[in-house]
Amino acid sequence: MGKSSTKQMRTGEAKAICNSIRVSPRKLNLLAASIRGLKVETALAELTFSKRRVSEDVKKTLQSAVANAENNHSLDIDKLYVAEAYVGKALVMKRFSARARGRSARIEKPFSNLTIIVRERGETV
Repeated sequence: MGKSSTKQMRTGEAKAICNSIRVSPRKLNLLAASIRGLKVETALAELTFSKRRVSEDVKKTLQSAVANAENNHSLDIDKLYVAEAYVGKALVMKRFSARARGRSARIEKPFSNLTIIVRERGETV
């Protein structure tokens, strides 16, 4: 009773998915938004010099999408740009922290999924 089919890939695009990144979706979405719509080389440069801890995982996913475009779909890597970069929720580890007077406090450690789709820019754009 799951999803019947996923979105079909159009010609001239490739994607890479990274599941279970140990960061909250809100924090990861800040990085995804910063590379959305950029050329691949510009996005890689931005992720290389980003101060955020999770930027290395996002960079690896982007490099994987570029490799998929080159090897699986025979696209020109010089014309690629980040068409879509979106974040989804994954599992949440639940822990507790001991508090005063015998109480406890819940600690949630969220995970995220990241999907990056790169597309070849046409000649008209």
